[in-house]
Amino acid sequence: MAVLPPLSVAICVPTLNAGSRWQAWLACVAPLLPEVTLLVVDSSSSDATVQEAEAMGASVRVIERGSFDHGATRDQALQWLEQDIVVFMTQDALLASPDSLTELVDAFADPQVGAAYGRQLPHHDATPLAAHARLFNYPARSYVVSSDDIPAKGIKTAFLSNSFAAYRREALIGAGGFPHRTILSEDMIAGARLLKQGWKIAYQASACVYHSHNYTLVQEFKRYFDIGVLHHREQWLLTWLGPAEGEGARFVRSEIAYLMRHAPWYLPEAGLRTVLKYVGYRVGRLEHYLSNTIKKSISMHHRYWQ
Repeated sequence: MAVLPPLSVAICVPTLNAGSRWQAWLACVAPLLPEVTLLVVDSSSSDATVQEAEAMGASVRVIERGSFDHGATRDQALQWLEQDIVVFMTQDALLASPDSLTELVDAFADPQVGAAYGRQLPHHDATPLAAHARLFNYPARSYVVSSDDIPAKGIKTAFLSNSFAAYRREALIGAGGFPHRTILSEDMIAGARLLKQGWKIAYQASACVYHSHNYTLVQEFKRYFDIGVLHHREQWLLTWLGPAEGEGARFVRSEIAYLMRHAPWYLPEAGLRTVLKYVGYRVGRLEHYLSNTIKKSISMHHRYWQ
């Protein structure tokens, strides 16, 4: 395995009943320990998630299930940890190899980089639709962006994914940390905060994890409703970075071209999903007209509305 840069590194993963892939996740990380600290923040799992993590040598913090917050919980982890670089992962993202972490942390050799994220490859059971989403958002070429790139890249400039993203801890704390009480995309908001403070974000295509979702049609609608809610409540993002619709149109064109080459029988479903995404997003942008009961029923993150 390659040698990590002279920076102390911690991995933090929030968990809840991590299930059948958890042992595989731990096995991928095990070769990095104890040189890298592993912190598991568990939301009172009822399975063996905590016991298996402790047996692997992880430090575990158990929190009340109802207290979990995508941003606030990660913000708390920044205070619990003292390492220079904190890598946030999710329990369903599997390192493609132990070298993936090295490749990700290598981005911080540039002292202006405040955050870096790696490439996500589709799981072996990913549908063509899920596989394209990974290929579109996580290309094969690395790049570094700053606020100077906003005119060209728009909202994509602040793109990050906490399924496999690393932060210069002091830089993130100095920029305000993760937002609290957001429905999702706490990672992108953290990235935008870093950009505002003059930091750069690096995409490391050589640092890979396996991570994808085969969303149902209903889940697709609910996810984009939540994105609409986020953009309604965090309107400064769109004001500063630009609207999301342009990126959505680019995705649709790319998806059609990909399916035409690889799975044309998925085109009707892709068209239906595009409609559901757009409707869900527009309804989310108008969420202030809806009752809490309705919002809870059509949201993927229903606990957010409690």
